Amino acid sequence: MFAVVDCDNCYVSCERVFHPECEGVPVVVLSNNDGCVVARSNEAKRLGIKAGVPYFQLQRMFPNTDIRAFSSNYELYGELTSRVIMIISEEAPAYYRYSIDEAFCMLDGISDPKAWGEKLHKRVRKSVGIPVSVGIGPTKTLAKLASHFAKKYPGYNHSCVIGSEQQRMKALKLYPIEEVWGIGRQYAAKLKDIGINTAYDFASRPEQWVVCHYPVPVQRTWMELNGVDCVPNEAERKKKSICTSRSFNGMVTDLETLRTHTANYAASCAQKLRQQGTMAVCVGVFMYTNFFREDLPQYQNYCELPFSTPTDSTIDIVRQAVSCLERMYRPGYAYKKTGVIVNSLDSCYGVQPDLFEFDPERYLKMRRLDIAIDRINKVGGRDTVVIASQVYANNCPSITRHDLRSKNPTTRWSDIMVLK
Repeated sequence: MFAVVDCDNCYVSCERVFHPECEGVPVVVLSNNDGCVVARSNEAKRLGIKAGVPYFQLQRMFPNTDIRAFSSNYELYGELTSRVIMIISEEAPAYYRYSIDEAFCMLDGISDPKAWGEKLHKRVRKSVGIPVSVGIGPTKTLAKLASHFAKKYPGYNHSCVIGSEQQRMKALKLYPIEEVWGIGRQYAAKLKDIGINTAYDFASRPEQWVVCHYPVPVQRTWMELNGVDCVPNEAERKKKSICTSRSFNGMVTDLETLRTHTANYAASCAQKLRQQGTMAVCVGVFMYTNFFREDLPQYQNYCELPFSTPTDSTIDIVRQAVSCLERMYRPGYAYKKTGVIVNSLDSCYGVQPDLFEFDPERYLKMRRLDIAIDRINKVGGRDTVVIASQVYANNCPSITRHDLRSKNPTTRWSDIMVLK
């Protein structure tokens, strides 16, 4: 049997851990620059708040309604969900993390899966403060279905098991095809066009018909819905490329501000490389203006430069990214967004250095520096220590808005809670 452990309304639940007054009231979490709604509590969903609605429209759409809003705080979300994963690692015989708020567990040797799921929910709720739903089934796709029912219907007590053929058939008939894991939006639309509206409708089709009309991933979904485990057990893969980008709060015209943005995005990419144990072989930077402003001149470009020796050094990656930016920059344009992309190797080990330019003494020095900075930032909070090119000018108007961002009492000493 497989289990899917999913944090309920993850971002909202993380905010409520340190804001208990938000329990039972509509809560939304906003995108970067406090632009659009990206996460909603159940109360907000019942009000009719849709994902993606601009934040400034909420007051007009829902007058005289107490809606609590928070800026995205990924530092907080990542830290709290890591605590959830740590508990899962202690309770499950085997597991792998699938996303920031979700993990698959293999329940070999668990005699009562439902009781196990209920116990896990209680422990996570008590230890971390986040509610989780546990779906259990003979395949990963059926476990995902069960997770939906565990989350939607309180009678399951946060743990739903699809264990018998009767339970499987009932679940498939109630589950819409567009919600099935592995069925994308385009395939769902095509399936609906031919009268397939539920998971049961799809699972009832002949295997030969599925093989003739759909690629292997969709064929696997059909097999999983019919109780055949065929999705491989894979831990989260190391990313071949990492991108960090963000739209500006307003528009930027001067090179100095663009350089600072680019340095911060490149530093973030370098940190992610070190976290997953890979190195960058090249770095690319893209930039473009606001194409919705037809009254302004438009410009976009992309530049990529390789490294003679693969690296994960913040200083080296920032320097290369800034060099890309300076090659592309053209004065006279109002830029809306830049981003940094690094392409990486699978492993830091066995890297062939450049025989002519590689300096082993400098390499070790940069390695020690990055390790020290990462350690300080982990203890003191993100960006406690940065390189000089990451520091914005005091009058910079385009730093990302996060006016409603909550504190980080679990990762920053400056934000630690004070009890009166």
